[in-house]
Amino acid sequence: MDDSQTPAQAEESAAEPRSGMSRKTLLKAAMVALPAPIVMAAAPAFSGEKTPNGQTLDPTPLCQDGDRTISQTEGPYFKPNSPLRSNITDGQGTKLVISGYVFGRNCQRISGALLDFWQADNAGNYDNVTYRFRGHMFSGPDGRYELTTIIPGLYPGRTRHVHVKVQAPGGPILTTQLYFPGEPRNATDTIFDSRLLMNVQPGNPGKTGAFDFVLSVNGPTTGPTTGPTTGPTTGPTTGPTTAPGGTWQAGTSYRVGDTVTYGGASYVCQIAHTAIVGWEPPSTPALWRRV
Repeated sequence: MDDSQTPAQAEESAAEPRSGMSRKTLLKAAMVALPAPIVMAAAPAFSGEKTPNGQTLDPTPLCQDGDRTISQTEGPYFKPNSPLRSNITDGQGTKLVISGYVFGRNCQRISGALLDFWQADNAGNYDNVTYRFRGHMFSGPDGRYELTTIIPGLYPGRTRHVHVKVQAPGGPILTTQLYFPGEPRNATDTIFDSRLLMNVQPGNPGKTGAFDFVLSVNGPTTGPTTGPTTGPTTGPTTGPTTAPGGTWQAGTSYRVGDTVTYGGASYVCQIAHTAIVGWEPPSTPALWRRV
């Protein structure tokens, strides 16, 4: 970040230009202009969540719009090596549970997708010393993810938002932001994009937010058979597996900076994790960087 720029200016300088609207975008955009109470009552559901009457909504028709989730600037506050956890509530605030599914372009759910979240605390501050309000997880066998956090606070120049990076095994990294409907600053934030609005509903307690990611890959992909949202407590039941011609092993706990070889190439660990089959270095560039 340029020392002369505010955090909001740094994010704005890298923002992606906006494009035309699809049917789903128009639905989401309609929520921006509505008062918050009306939005809560009338907001359409964009993920496979249940309505108040218990009906499960099918996300596939919306996915068939071909709406790949757009990218946005990561801003100046991203930190690698976030902890593996699905609850990043590290301070007081209104509880928020964000959930949804990760899809490929063919509307197949993707298991084992990496989701790395970070956000401001209740006062609008980011922690760049430790890992408060930061964490990563993997989508489950059904492609579903769920994050427990708080509604982030505001800071000058930006509307309320949550940052995220999403990557299917072996796929490119999507960096984007999620937004809240009915926020007054949505109209003045130059980075805000209605295509990234969550479907926010009252929770018990707090709020819930639903959002489905559509990645630039064809799912399903070959990922781990399970997508843990908490750190593994034991190694794989089948025991460690040695990669052909390399030192990488499933069941091994790797730290940032550890180096391995796999298939004749060398890799350095970028996020601490316990390796499992499906997370081989060539397939997970978010975890391993080739050197």
